[in-house]
Amino acid sequence: MSIFLFIFFAALYLVIINTMTNSLVLQKEMTEEKIPNVFTTINVLILILLVSTYVRLLVI
Repeated sequence: MSIFLFIFFAALYLVIINTMTNSLVLQKEMTEEKIPNVFTTINVLILILLVSTYVRLLVI
């Protein structure tokens, strides 16, 4: 049951982070070439954070 709860909140967290990233991109008026790189970098870093958190919860 806890894995489903973790996945739900992880997905919600990713949506919130992507919304904030979109606001940042619009505010800074980034070029079209940079936008995919920004989203990819942030999503990969957040995914690493979520996986390491899940592994940490498995150990405890």
